Amino acid sequence: MAETKYFTEEGLQKLRAEVDELIRIQRPAISKQIAEARDKGDLSENAEYDAAKEAQGMLEMKISKLQEFIRNARVIDESKMDVSKVLILSTVKIKNLKNDAVMTYTIVPENEADLKQGKLSVSSPVAKGLLGKKAGEKTEIEIPAGKITFEIIEVTR
Repeated sequence: MAETKYFTEEGLQKLRAEVDELIRIQRPAISKQIAEARDKGDLSENAEYDAAKEAQGMLEMKISKLQEFIRNARVIDESKMDVSKVLILSTVKIKNLKNDAVMTYTIVPENEADLKQGKLSVSSPVAKGLLGKKAGEKTEIEIPAGKITFEIIEVTR
C-alpha cells in the first residue's frame, strides 16, 4: 500500500507541472539523443548510446515516482483547522529566548519545505516542537545543537 502524502493546492500544482514538463519536454529530448547515438553505428561500443539509455531509465523512474505521489496525494483543507494553535500550514512567529532572535516560519508538508522562503517541514525538530502550541506559550525544543527554548509570539494562517 502506498503512503499518503499531504500537499497544499499550490504544492500539488507544482508537482503536476513538473511531471508534465518531464513527459512533454525531457522524454522526447532523451529519445532524440538515443536516436542520434543509434545512427552513429555499432551500439556495443557506443558510450553515447549507453549514457542516453541510462538517462532515459532514470527519467522514467522519476516520472513513475512523481506520478505515484500524485495518485496518493491529499490536499490539506485549511477551512477545517483550528487557527488558535500551531498546525500544518500555520505561520508562526517565534522568539529564541537565548539570543532574542525573532523568526517567522510557515509549517508545510515535508516535500514543500524551503528554509530560504521560511517554509519549515512539519517533520523537522523545530516544527514538531511547535505543533499544538498557542501564542504566548514557551516550548523547549531539542535540536542537533542542543535544547533551545522558544516563545510563540503569534500564530496566523
